[in-house]
Amino acid sequence: MIDARDAVTTALSTAEQGLSCGEMPVGAVVYAGDELVASAHTEERSQRRRIVYADLLALERADHVLGFGRRSGPLVLAVTLEPCLMCLGAAITRGVDRVYYALESPNDGAAALLGLWDRPMEQPFFRRPSVIRGGVLRPAAQELFAQCADGDGPAGMRDWCRGLARS
Repeated sequence: MIDARDAVTTALSTAEQGLSCGEMPVGAVVYAGDELVASAHTEERSQRRRIVYADLLALERADHVLGFGRRSGPLVLAVTLEPCLMCLGAAITRGVDRVYYALESPNDGAAALLGLWDRPMEQPFFRRPSVIRGGVLRPAAQELFAQCADGDGPAGMRDWCRGLARS
């Protein structure tokens, strides 16, 4: 199975691709065991839409590849930024076993909220990931957000990135 550092390293590379396209530096990858199944970066600026988060796009692509089947090994989601509630919900629905992220998201990160969630009795295949670990390669993610803060994006986006770079 892919380890946390290697998975987040791939997510960081994916985020760099997004940053080079003018997007925020959020990248996500999904592994099944050691096999990279999907990757995505945030596409808000390119698609001019809001619900095109990196982790959601990567999970959707993984779901397309996997369908109802499963590859060998646990599913791993690695992201440069702590997933929000919507993206963690998608991870639960897809059956992600492990979530690794580089940088905490103080305003909308939802890792702590999973402790409040009870698995629905009528849907036993929905379950909380067994591992959720933040801070993996945090300085590398902070550097990407610092680059975004110095970029040409909207002022609000630059301010948000500046705050994350310092966190």
